[in-house]
Amino acid sequence: MEAEQIVPEERSATAGRPENPAGPLTGVVVVDAATLFAGPLAATILGDYGADVIKIEHPDRGDPSRTHGASKDGIGLWWKMLGRNKRAVTANIGRPEGAELLKRLVARADVLIENFRPGTLERWGLSPRTLLEINPRLVVARVTGFGQFGPYAKRPGFGTLAESMSGFAAVTGEPDGPPTLPPFGLADGVSALTCVNAVMMALHHRDRPGGSGRGQVIDLAIIEPLVTLLGQQPLVWDQLGQVQPRTGNRSVNNAPRNTYRTRDGRWVAISTSANSIAERVMRLVGHPEVIDEPWFSSGARRAEHADLLDGYVGKWIGEHDLAEVVEEFERAEAAVAPIYDIRDVFADPQYRALDTITTVDDDDLGPLRMQNVLFRLSETPGSIRWAGRARGADNDDVWGGLGVSADELAVLREKGVV
Repeated sequence: MEAEQIVPEERSATAGRPENPAGPLTGVVVVDAATLFAGPLAATILGDYGADVIKIEHPDRGDPSRTHGASKDGIGLWWKMLGRNKRAVTANIGRPEGAELLKRLVARADVLIENFRPGTLERWGLSPRTLLEINPRLVVARVTGFGQFGPYAKRPGFGTLAESMSGFAAVTGEPDGPPTLPPFGLADGVSALTCVNAVMMALHHRDRPGGSGRGQVIDLAIIEPLVTLLGQQPLVWDQLGQVQPRTGNRSVNNAPRNTYRTRDGRWVAISTSANSIAERVMRLVGHPEVIDEPWFSSGARRAEHADLLDGYVGKWIGEHDLAEVVEEFERAEAAVAPIYDIRDVFADPQYRALDTITTVDDDDLGPLRMQNVLFRLSETPGSIRWAGRARGADNDDVWGGLGVSADELAVLREKGVV
């Protein structure tokens, strides 16, 4: 079916769209057909910067983030953040009528983000090839655990598996302890940021002067981005046959680098990636003599003497309260930071100045404090216009904007399609 047969020319997917004039992506239409968590978070970030994000959920189940984690008054809190700046519609795209609605939507969209197992969209008649025939300018971002091909492609994939298989967990934890997984969606978050970059590159390639004018398919495997963040580890194994061990909070590349407990029971972290910082730290803690040791000028050599250096630093920090430690380190121009929990993040004056945790008015729960947009642009700063909305809240606006009449919507509701 041709695109012009799917969407009446006089209507569009953007009908009734709340505008964000300050957003650099205003005018970009993103269809979020993904769940838990990389794909939806990528769509959230695009929405924060002005894209019109249309979230498609199953009419019965909704997005799993609505019931994942903590809730208040029966309303999922994770959804309030992950669903922000998105118009919420429902459609069972696994049924022919729902697939037809998606085709209508992508005919006027710029981006589709999905994370179904490879082969699922194809089985529903919604392969990227089909969608690109409908809309040659469409960017299709496919976010899966293991990618679209290879022996593991059709396995169920989650961020935990990526954190395990990427090499991250193997180097995280104490030397005599087990491999350690993060207590939050690290792989999903990194993959979301990667997905945003991939989408923006594809849009730039499409729209730049002399560009192709055409969309393309993005194949993002969640197991891959964390491998990039391993830094030198692949090269060290390839060239030297060495595998990085677990070192707890220490580093194999420099010392002192650890967490240390203050006299009043708080914790701080320090880093001495630069030799000059290491020298300032050792002078501050009263052991300038080690600076003249032959091994001190090399971060890797200092790491071999971590027990000695940690002993000196830990003893000094243990004799001072947190406020004193931070004050003295700042005076010495040495790098230190207190170990914060989320309460400290809320209270810290620097985060307050940056408005890192901002307040959003919500129809369901009133004022909500959540993470702000990722970065500040001087001319097009982005914003949070609303928190996650009720399931199907925008069905009438979005599907109606594509030419689906009220009577047709009523029939689709009765059938369980929307």
